[in-house]
Amino acid sequence: MARSALLNVMVDAVRKAARSLTRDFGEVENLQVSLKGPGDFVSAADRRSEEILKQELMKARPGYGFLLEEQGVIEGTDDQHRWLIDPLDGTTNFLHGIPQFAISVALERQGQLVAGVVYNPVTDELFVAERGGGAFLNDRRLRVANRQNLYDSVIATGIPFIGHGDHQKYLKQQRAVMAEVAGIRRFGAAALDLAWVAAGRFDGFWEGSLNTWDIAAGIVLIREAGGFVTDLSGGDKMLETGSVLAGNEVIHRKLGALLAKAE
Repeated sequence: MARSALLNVMVDAVRKAARSLTRDFGEVENLQVSLKGPGDFVSAADRRSEEILKQELMKARPGYGFLLEEQGVIEGTDDQHRWLIDPLDGTTNFLHGIPQFAISVALERQGQLVAGVVYNPVTDELFVAERGGGAFLNDRRLRVANRQNLYDSVIATGIPFIGHGDHQKYLKQQRAVMAEVAGIRRFGAAALDLAWVAAGRFDGFWEGSLNTWDIAAGIVLIREAGGFVTDLSGGDKMLETGSVLAGNEVIHRKLGALLAKAE
């Protein structure tokens, strides 16, 4: 695929940050890790990756603002554009030596998501999408899976952990879904889960209590791969509510109906 100048900027920044993450992942037992809250770990690797992304994107697009996982909101002189960045999605996997984590970068223009990049440096899988230009994995065009029946479908999710989310509500949801589908998967990195829906590996995905930077790039990927993505109420407030429901048109509808009955 011939990438736009915008996507080239994003990919270059992500690949540079990935080199730092890959080095740290190889020495994960030596990382200096601080405890930020129950079950919520943040590492020196996370902070380094974020700083590289910020500096590279600032150099390429000096006026754009930022929403960063670690550093929060940075206002830009260009109030029409904002980068949404997760420098290390799947931190717990990373710290346990599990090679399922990613860098996620999205661009918001006038409040609309217009581009996204999700990259797993261990597998060298680069997912990119730009509004109107399609979604790609390492230059191969992506389409969401075409399965029409839940009983054939593998659905991904995120399970609440200590100190986070509504555990009882989630258990109701899981009971409802597990009785109707071929399988449920919990891999621990929402950005990659959404990218895998775009790639047709997962047929659907749902999760609540997510952050904007976890899901922004994945939303663009799924839309550009022909999929449907909403919040759990069927609306378009994913970034505000932190809840996501995704799949092709049929699976999205059927999964949403199951989850609604589990309320």
